[in-house]
Order: sequence, then structure tokens, then C-alpha cells
Amino acid sequence: MLNTLIKNYLIDNAKVEANVFDRPDLMVADLALDSLGMVEMLFEIEDRFGFQIDEPMRFRDMRFDDMVKAIEDEVRSHHGGELPDLEALGASAGRP
Repeated sequence: MLNTLIKNYLIDNAKVEANVFDRPDLMVADLALDSLGMVEMLFEIEDRFGFQIDEPMRFRDMRFDDMVKAIEDEVRSHHGGELPDLEALGASAGRP
């Protein structure tokens, strides 16, 4: 669910090609996000889940899947161990 939200955001807003996410070894650096792009992606997550992510640039040297896992862990830590339902938060994680 969070994985889909992040991928969709990057495809729609950072113009990352969807097929890039098929690579199991995909690194965040391979997404060619500049600092502003990285921060804007994280702002989207912060807005949806209601907290601020510390040290956003730490994700740059991670595999994409590891970044998603780290963000999910932070979301859970701010929501009593749960991952809130995106639709309940007013987010549309799915794509047609």
C-alpha cells in the first residue's frame, strides 16, 4: 500500500518511468531525484500521515524497497504500530 503510494507519486510527479520499479536492485539514487524532489516526495507522505520524517537525505543511498520499509516503520511508530488505511486518510493509493 505505501509502496504503491510512493511509486504512483514518483510516476505522476517526478516523471519516473513505471518500468524502473520492476528492478529488484533499484536504488533511490537511480530515480534521479534532486534534493527538492526527494523532499517533495517525503512531504507527500508527511501530509498523508501527519508527521515529519527526520533526515530525508538518508534515503538517497538506500535500495528503493529498503526506503519504503524504513518509511513504513516510521509511519507505524507514529500510529501505534499500525499502518493507517490510506483511503481513510483521503488518499488514493490505487491506480486504475
